[in-house]
Amino acid sequence: MPQVAIVTDSVATVPDEMMEELKINWVPYYIHRGNEVLRDLITVKRKEFFEWLPTAKELPKTANPSAGEYLEKYKSIAEKGIKKIASIHISSVNSGAFQAANMAKSMLKEIMPDIKVEVIDSWNASMCQGWMVIEAARAALKGATLTEVKDLVEKMVPLTKMLQTADTLRYLYLGGRIGKAKHIAATALNIKPIIGIEEGLIVPLGQARTRKKVYAMMVDKLDKAVGQGAIKIAYVHAAALEETEKLRVLVEQKVEVVETIIAELPPALGVHTGPGTVGFCYYPVTD
Repeated sequence: MPQVAIVTDSVATVPDEMMEELKINWVPYYIHRGNEVLRDLITVKRKEFFEWLPTAKELPKTANPSAGEYLEKYKSIAEKGIKKIASIHISSVNSGAFQAANMAKSMLKEIMPDIKVEVIDSWNASMCQGWMVIEAARAALKGATLTEVKDLVEKMVPLTKMLQTADTLRYLYLGGRIGKAKHIAATALNIKPIIGIEEGLIVPLGQARTRKKVYAMMVDKLDKAVGQGAIKIAYVHAAALEETEKLRVLVEQKVEVVETIIAELPPALGVHTGPGTVGFCYYPVTD
């Protein structure tokens, strides 16, 4: 049994089999669909959600887990005899998960003062957060201390990057992230945006009128960022596996890749960009 447990949440996008293999503990986000309250990846699954989403006239709302839910997860870990926990979360700029986990940490200290929890802000999302979780879990399984795990993740924070494109701007518009005029113009021109995350914030990084052109732009940006170095990369998508494979071919013609993961976004993330979303999260291998 590792001396450090890793905790995250469903938006880390880590494939189910890796969650189990690496003994990663996770807590689901919430999706409020009308009067329904759904638990991400528990009471709502990817396939059914992405089949339903194009029919929605109003987007569901999402919410991070509560402090009480993180507390229960920490307590269940402590009851197994593990006294060190690294809890890794989506950018605190975009969600309240980091704050909720910190509240849980304070609550745990009152009742289990011998349990040490480090709550870490990934300053990122999706499989960028997921890569940090995966590498932290791998290190923990090899016997790393809590300090070593924390240092590893914090070194990855500025190096781990995302590039993503959406099939349509409809979901960004319905979610209030772009105005009606921009949505109408982009739809008329069939614009495919490129988005990334900088300093924890979602930012536009370019656009093109076809998937072929937008993929080429994404690969060019990746190539310039990586240079001659090697990377670990996770391709992420929402009900768009075939498009993901097209992007993968282009990437691996240009860049040296030492590990590849393909992951489908959970509903709590895919709701904001919609089916057809394709992208990648990567970080350079420095060792």
